[in-house]
Amino acid sequence: MPLSNVKPENYQALLASKTQRISQQFAEFNPPALDVFESPALHFRVRAEFKIWHDNDDSYYVMFNREQPKQPVRINEFPIGATRINHLMAEIITAVKSSELLRRKLFQVEFLTTLSGEALVSLIYHKPLNEDWQLLAKQLQQQLSIRIIGRSKKQRLVLDQDYVTETLTVANKQYHFQQVENSFTQPNASVNQKMLQWALQHSANLGGDLVELYCGNGNFTVVLAQNFNRVLATEISKTSVKSAHHNFTINQVDNVTVIRMSSEDFSAALNGTREFRRLKEVDLNEYQFSTVLVDPPRAGLDPATEQLISRFDNIIYISCNPDTLHHNLSTLYNTHSIEKMAIFDQFPYTDHIESGVLLKKR
Repeated sequence: MPLSNVKPENYQALLASKTQRISQQFAEFNPPALDVFESPALHFRVRAEFKIWHDNDDSYYVMFNREQPKQPVRINEFPIGATRINHLMAEIITAVKSSELLRRKLFQVEFLTTLSGEALVSLIYHKPLNEDWQLLAKQLQQQLSIRIIGRSKKQRLVLDQDYVTETLTVANKQYHFQQVENSFTQPNASVNQKMLQWALQHSANLGGDLVELYCGNGNFTVVLAQNFNRVLATEISKTSVKSAHHNFTINQVDNVTVIRMSSEDFSAALNGTREFRRLKEVDLNEYQFSTVLVDPPRAGLDPATEQLISRFDNIIYISCNPDTLHHNLSTLYNTHSIEKMAIFDQFPYTDHIESGVLLKKR
């Protein structure tokens, strides 16, 4: 997204345009009136990454746009980035330019921050990192009150810890989430809070047990578990599964079981067509599933997963791609009706939009 598009005075008009587009695109499914959750107009992204460009004695952040992918665009400020990111950008680049050891072969910097101001910065190099680099990076880490990770080919140096802890407020209650470097987290924490509150509200009276596919680090699971007797969640990433277990512990959630398994394999297990050692401690027949929650990648649901979730009375579908959501609903609408639909503007000033749909079996 070109930063020249970031004009707060245009934000409401752009959001209205997205709302109209989504309403028209999904009209054939007869949804109720669309709930619209807006973003802050500035400083909404809590994570960002930049290439580093070196020009003689100068070094600076750059980004590339799709129209001119080989032409770097210098970035001096990042208005969509959290205030903490903007402050750190200036401090990090100053430190880099003042030290040849930090500067040499540095080609990328990644920022991961939280609403409360915790920050983790990854410095990524085209060179091996030695003890001298570690000593200097530790000094910078202490000076800026951040965490630093150094990465190069086949090397990952964690100076302190490789995560931040985000605190989100949902329905006047605080929830805490370990968010690990280089793993997926929601980019817009303010909108994420609204998304979680919407899902919590509309799952409040569904009862029974919940099955969640693509649970990640437990972003939805931690909050929604209180609405169900038990939750069985699946996730394929080892890092995310580990974080999910950590997040259940720190939030005192004790009714969730996570299995490391793809949605395709889980479909086979639930259908009884295959047995998996990963499920040897889980008796699927003991669960009384009323609801399934899916938050798939941009490609949406494959046909087998469509068929699987169509068996449930209630479907909560969180989507980052309206086109694949529309494609999946073309099948799911044969068995379910849309009870609630919302959009969450995770990505202002772009065409992207996050959607939420609650479907009930006819």
